[in-house]
Amino acid sequence: MSLYAVVGNPVEHSRSPYIHQLFANQTEEAVDYCAVKVDPDSFDSFVKKFFDDGGAGLNVTVPFKEAAYRLTERHGPRAMLARSVNTLYLDDSGTLCGENTDGIGLVRDIQDNNSFPIQEKRVLLVGAGGAARGALAELVNHEPSSVILVNRTFSKAEQLKEEFGNFAPVEAFSYDNFEATEFDLIVNATSLGLTGNLPPLEKNVLAPGCCCYDMMYGTGGTGFVQWAKENGAALALDGIGMLVEQAAESFSIWRGKKPETGAVISLLREQS
Repeated sequence: MSLYAVVGNPVEHSRSPYIHQLFANQTEEAVDYCAVKVDPDSFDSFVKKFFDDGGAGLNVTVPFKEAAYRLTERHGPRAMLARSVNTLYLDDSGTLCGENTDGIGLVRDIQDNNSFPIQEKRVLLVGAGGAARGALAELVNHEPSSVILVNRTFSKAEQLKEEFGNFAPVEAFSYDNFEATEFDLIVNATSLGLTGNLPPLEKNVLAPGCCCYDMMYGTGGTGFVQWAKENGAALALDGIGMLVEQAAESFSIWRGKKPETGAVISLLREQS
């Protein structure tokens, strides 16, 4: 039995153990997967001990994705671009390797599962932490017409603009200097949904046919999803689909088998 876990703070709400058990049953793989809450100053030591004790792989969630990048010895291409890691494993030589599956999970859910193409869309990305980095690393590969970053701390948004501006037209703002205009796709990459709060956006940012996507999820949806529905978004999605799709990509990295995601997403939606 191979041991895997998701590590974060908070992590009690995580559905990852359930999802990976479904994947294990589906693919007939011997997997034991749990959720572990770690104090911020204990992340590095936890990762080392986990793998020293024979652990096979870790998923990393809020607030440790950038710390995981710094800790990783060998980065996959998406992690290198994002400078953020959500999937850890050891290679055959025992080197700690990291990849980021968040962006590909997000894009697959938006485009493949919900038939909303990103190409030539005006994108607003809210937040500039590890989740935003992972999202942006894949979004820029799908040729949006523009990407606007808005974040409470302007310097963090500006840093992302500098890093990703070569891949797509990117602009950065703080909430204080952000002048609302219409967007076709709005992605909330903040963790505000975990506390029931909302990013300070006006409803006039929603273009006709707009898709609003909260990378967080919770029972009954999130406050951002509810706000989007109340203000006329054509699509208002929480992060359950992304969660399943990024988990499937992690599972594939670890086990060499790509599980089927549609039935798992449907099951989780029935339960939420």
